[in-house]
Amino acid sequence: MGKRNNSRTFEIALSAISCAVAAGALALGLLSGWLVGTGYVIAVVALMVPLSKQFFWGDFLAYLATVILAVVLGAARNFWDLVPFAMFFGLHPLVNCLQIRFNINRWLAFAIKAVWFDCTLIAGYFLIYVLGGIVLPEQVQAVIDGWRLYVIIFTVGTALFLLYDYLIFKIQIGVNKLVYRIRK
Repeated sequence: MGKRNNSRTFEIALSAISCAVAAGALALGLLSGWLVGTGYVIAVVALMVPLSKQFFWGDFLAYLATVILAVVLGAARNFWDLVPFAMFFGLHPLVNCLQIRFNINRWLAFAIKAVWFDCTLIAGYFLIYVLGGIVLPEQVQAVIDGWRLYVIIFTVGTALFLLYDYLIFKIQIGVNKLVYRIRK
């Protein structure tokens, strides 16, 4: 019984630390405006920590708390900047670990995740540029008007996602090794 309680305590600790780092990074990134990408990267890596010990519920709860805390800590003023993280980036490491855990075909999983990523890009475009009121240069706007936006997202977005997905798997391996060294 002691081993089980110790495992639960460790899960809570890893998840809490993960949440604190992720929420802080997101809040700072979103409040600064120009560090949004850095906040996303740090938050995604932080949310990989509970997954290194297969703490799926701990990671999911850390993700939910991260999104809520980021809003409370100031992201509410530009909530549209947080939507891509809430829709995709915060959940992607968890989905990758579940893909491995349940031995889901990697090509099927890639296709589903790529469509999910592309839909997130489309939602992000509408939230950031349409609702956010950001004006793009005329040359850029001319290229992405109409159906071309979708073609660009589903081709370039999917190609970028292939690289991103590969890197996230590799980063998760690194995080797993680091956490294993901390506690065997």
